[in-house]
Amino acid sequence: MFEFKTNENGLKYIEIKNDEASAKIAIQGAHLFHFQGKGKVPILWLSDTSFMEHGEHIRGGIPICWPSFGLTNPELPPHGFARNSMWDLVNIIEEDANTTIVIMDFKDSKKSRQEWEYKFHLTVTFTISKELKVELKTLNKDQKAFKFTQALHTYFSVSDIANISVNGLDDKPYLDALTNEKHKQEGDIAFDKEIDYIYQEVQKDITLKDKNRNITIQSEGSSSAIVWNPWIEKSKKLSGMRDDAYQEFVCIETANAFEDYKILDAGESHTLGLTIK
Repeated sequence: MFEFKTNENGLKYIEIKNDEASAKIAIQGAHLFHFQGKGKVPILWLSDTSFMEHGEHIRGGIPICWPSFGLTNPELPPHGFARNSMWDLVNIIEEDANTTIVIMDFKDSKKSRQEWEYKFHLTVTFTISKELKVELKTLNKDQKAFKFTQALHTYFSVSDIANISVNGLDDKPYLDALTNEKHKQEGDIAFDKEIDYIYQEVQKDITLKDKNRNITIQSEGSSSAIVWNPWIEKSKKLSGMRDDAYQEFVCIETANAFEDYKILDAGESHTLGLTIK
């Protein structure tokens, strides 16, 4: 079952329910901001003070950062323009009682070419079932090659930041974005300060270990991942969230970032994939 809804601030979204899970996807940004297995607590975190209105980014869920992520292109916003743009619904497929597939797309326009000169066609496919699968396909519709970075900037809900660890990144090189220093990961990641680490050479699954559950993150078309928590002082400066909200989430982001940037020739495509179990 699915419904088209509008919240009290005028934000349009799709609500999906099947026998395995429920989800909510905003038309702006093709932003999935809720996913919950039936009878379970939500997988994704959404700020209870997020600006849930047109023209404002949503704090939580899975923002689609494209065609730039980080400070790799100073002419574009750090998280690109796709997340604040209106997408089109292509299709909703109720494959069976347990599985719903939502397909949305976003194409270049006169407005987008003022920010980024290239012609493109983005397609995102959400598979809502016992697992959540997200596939973001970039097609170069231009006559010349373009370079881009991107991320599925996933906010995971946690019992408490003190209760969690992240494994699967041991021995991987990473850039500490706070100090601009390069290091190599030793063991699991625990949290007792602000963390903004950009990992490279990521080839296997990442596991978020919480007090009462483990979440597995599988990526395709990606060899970079970002682990982020703003901690105390940064949280006070961020819009759309409470000062103490850092205790409730961690971001583990599937990406093509920094050394893992992509270049597509005319007519070529690339798909970035994420599966959450």
